[in-house]
Amino acid sequence: MAKKATGKKKTQSKKSPVKSSAVKTIKKAAAPRTSSKKGYPKKDLEHFRRIILEQKKEILEEIATLRESMMDTSTGEYTGENSSYSIHMADQGGEQMEREITFLFASREGKYLRYLEDALHRIDNGEYGFCRDCGTLIDKERLEAVPIAQQCIECKTKQSKNT
Repeated sequence: MAKKATGKKKTQSKKSPVKSSAVKTIKKAAAPRTSSKKGYPKKDLEHFRRIILEQKKEILEEIATLRESMMDTSTGEYTGENSSYSIHMADQGGEQMEREITFLFASREGKYLRYLEDALHRIDNGEYGFCRDCGTLIDKERLEAVPIAQQCIECKTKQSKNT
């Protein structure tokens, strides 16, 4: 048994720890190179910027509409907060449910607005269009359909299957 253990040590000592760390260093150095690949030309980036700005404009209009529906502009209070119109409990419950749904829509629109702002920031920094997982360039068609996309379709599919 002692011979086997020393035999293993000899095989392990034959491997050079310098080579394995050099390989690791090379792999680590290779990762940033993927982000320095040539991205989309300025013409395409401006095309994506226009798409994002148009969606941002639509979202801001939708948020304003939702805010108006939730607030009484004359008093600044949420509608139905002190409503004396609905006396029946079922009516009050229905109004409360409508307010909550409106709030959820507004919250969702606000989250999407932050994604759009992030995409504009990535365009300005030269990071737009690259998959955050594998570093490859995301297909133009995908970015036109989903301008906030941060993953190529392959990585997004893998992520969806894992969850």
